[in-house]
Amino acid sequence: MRISRSQTQWQTIIKDHQSSGLTVIEYCQQLQLSTSNFYAIKKKLGLSSSNFVRAKIPPQVEFVEDKTLITVTMGKVNVSLPNTTSANYLSQLLRELAL
Repeated sequence: MRISRSQTQWQTIIKDHQSSGLTVIEYCQQLQLSTSNFYAIKKKLGLSSSNFVRAKIPPQVEFVEDKTLITVTMGKVNVSLPNTTSANYLSQLLRELAL
């Protein structure tokens, strides 16, 4: 049985989809709508966006911490610094340690 919806109802459906976080397929399945009909009505109402497609990216973040150190040894003095230490700072440190 075909359900007839008003323009206002379709606008609400399309707006609800945009805020749902679901894909069109998932959303249409929940409401038992035809995806082709959904897209056709959306285009007809002028609510179609550009060709932009929102991608779902799983919340998976991986941090890799580089623990490489620069070690300076002069006599009995050992100094360990992060590998991001600037060359200027290293040269100043070496001058001071040489004194």
